Amino acid sequence: MPPKKQVEEKKVLLGRPGNNLKAGIVGLANVGKSTFFQAITRCPLGNPANYPFATIDPEEARVTVPSPRFDKLCEIYKKTASEVPAHLTVYDIAGLTKGASAGEGLGNAFLSHIRSVDSIYQVVRCFDDAEIIHVEGDVDPVRDLEIINQELRLKDIEFAQKALEGAEKIAKRGGQSLEVKQKKEEMDLIIKIIDLLKSGQRVANHSWTSKEVEIINSMFLLTAKPCIYLINLSERDYIRKKNKHLLRIKEWVDKYSPGDLIIPFSVSLEERLSHMSPEDAEEELKKLQTISALPKIITTMRQKLDLISFFTCGPDEVREWTIRRGTKAPQAAGVIHNDLMNTFILAQVMKCEDVFEYKDDSAIKAAGKLLQKGKDYVVEDGDIIYFRAGAGKN
Repeated sequence: MPPKKQVEEKKVLLGRPGNNLKAGIVGLANVGKSTFFQAITRCPLGNPANYPFATIDPEEARVTVPSPRFDKLCEIYKKTASEVPAHLTVYDIAGLTKGASAGEGLGNAFLSHIRSVDSIYQVVRCFDDAEIIHVEGDVDPVRDLEIINQELRLKDIEFAQKALEGAEKIAKRGGQSLEVKQKKEEMDLIIKIIDLLKSGQRVANHSWTSKEVEIINSMFLLTAKPCIYLINLSERDYIRKKNKHLLRIKEWVDKYSPGDLIIPFSVSLEERLSHMSPEDAEEELKKLQTISALPKIITTMRQKLDLISFFTCGPDEVREWTIRRGTKAPQAAGVIHNDLMNTFILAQVMKCEDVFEYKDDSAIKAAGKLLQKGKDYVVEDGDIIYFRAGAGKN
């Protein structure tokens, strides 16, 4: 008998399923969150002010994702009437304070806002300014990191203990039923998570099996969200790439949030550039001999969320679509319209690199580079796709 074909286990990703994932801006009060929100979104929705709780309800805006591939495709399809880039949704969440997990400073409301996003930009202040009050009295970024980390962990311990109590009630029924067995396994995992949180670690920075990830996802833990640490420097320190706190911050992240990224930036510089035309901003950056950190901040978060792009190109529109890594062709078609997914026949796929080389659909087809893919095709980052569906719909 031929050996049984092994079915590869589908990797389950931490977090909410879907493609419309949201990043929340988190940090203590007066570290530059709302000003960063205004700069990254080029939107005056935020309410930056020199006192805690200037922002109470989270503000939301969409950020255009920088994409050299999209720009190049727009050049190739020059007669295109519409150009639609990809977006990332960003929330400005009010500043946390010490004791937020116990309800201090409107803490429960703010923590619920963090629970509703899929990833975290944690803004950490590394500049001195007598005009901008620090809620803790002085500038100490490692202390600030510990405060945020502790508040999120304490809330997660509370969530986990409630989940443990619920699992225990079913497990205590006894017997050999599948549900009782599953709840016992769930209890073991939750105890492991609680011990991890008590040790100062985050859930997102550890390896879990797909089965464990499914349980963790059902708990909506704050520390299970991917995090990028945005180190807010003075304009001078950002340009010269030096700050006395950077080494201590790296040591802390390596210990308590291993694998997560640290991106230094300057809110004051980015805010100033956001009020200029693109040409003037480019000229200012040349003069200062530096670059804006915003493109890296946006694209890196998409990567942390396991988001990739596919494109649709034609005489009417060039559009960049966002999907989760591992999405199959029918589900990718469903991002455009549900009818395309429900009546999916096949996907005609080209690679961006081939379009850049041949610059013509008919030449790509003649070169054998137009691929026919069925329902099991997993869309790859940078695919250009034409979907064929039933009932004459395209």
